[in-house]
This record gives sequence, C-alpha cells and structure tokens, in this order.
Amino acid sequence: MKKIGEGASCSSNSEVIGEFVFIQSVEDVINIFDDANGKICIVEDSGSTTLGPILSDLAGVLCSLGSVGSHLAIVSREFEIPCIMTVEFLIDDLSSLTGKKGKIVTESEDKGIIYLLE
Repeated sequence: MKKIGEGASCSSNSEVIGEFVFIQSVEDVINIFDDANGKICIVEDSGSTTLGPILSDLAGVLCSLGSVGSHLAIVSREFEIPCIMTVEFLIDDLSSLTGKKGKIVTESEDKGIIYLLE
C-alpha cells in the first residue's frame, strides 16, 4: 500500500476501497455511466454537476480543489459517500490512476488519506 495523497475529509465513513477513475469531462462520466458502482472518482474542480448522474453509485470522491463547504462535499455527505477535498496528490499524472485499486481512509475527523493498493 502506497500513500498517494491527503486532504480534508468530508465524510464520517472511516474506510473505502474502490477502483480509481479520473474524470475530466461529461464524456468521461458518460463512458462509466453503466459501470460507476464502486468507483472512486478523481476530479480537479469542486463542481458536482459533472458527477451528478453517477454520484449515488460511487464508492468515493477525491477533489484537488474546493473546500469542505463546497457543493460536492455537501452532496457527498448527504449520499454518505466518502469525499476528500483539497487533495494534495503525491503523483503528477492523475490519469495514470484510472483502473487501479485504491483506498480512502479517514485518519481523523477532518483528515483523509488516499492509498494506491499494489
């Protein structure tokens, strides 16, 4: 298990495992629409409009921008989906995570850690 990032946890769930998928556009969401269950989506902005159609199927959400008060964080909490905002990733190419298995761990009430399972 390799730590690949951390940020502000917006969830009470302590741990979740799923397959990473990097979402950059509506087309990316359409491509996984029928296969979103169990995915951990990585987005670079905090807008939840893009993830809206699949949000209830996701295992988790990681966002490099936004805050715990952003719409994405609030909606994720309502759906009881682990969400980490303002993620500081330790890797440069987020798209390289697509298809790989990962784990989100809530370390404390407000800190989440992201791991790549190897």
